[in-house]
Amino acid sequence: MSASPTAITREQVRHLADLARIDLEDAELDHLAPQLSVILESVASISAIAADDIEPTSHALPLTNVFRDDVVVPSLSAEAALSGAPQVEEQRFAVPKILGEE
Repeated sequence: MSASPTAITREQVRHLADLARIDLEDAELDHLAPQLSVILESVASISAIAADDIEPTSHALPLTNVFRDDVVVPSLSAEAALSGAPQVEEQRFAVPKILGEE
């Protein structure tokens, strides 16, 4: 079985793991090297068929902005908003403390 041009050796995986400061066991290196090779082969095959005349996209379907324009409309005053609150303090909702004072 010959190595493909995109095959990754366990030494390369060890080097990448060292750069990322990941401690891998020998069994993990043996397991990851072929998996990373498959990933690189998949990327290479997609790159090989990607046409230069097709514009790169981030989404398969075109997206439109779903946001509405900000429009100032009448709203509640502070007094009206706080009118149903059980406790009010300095024009704010007053709530019980849940953290100890330090």
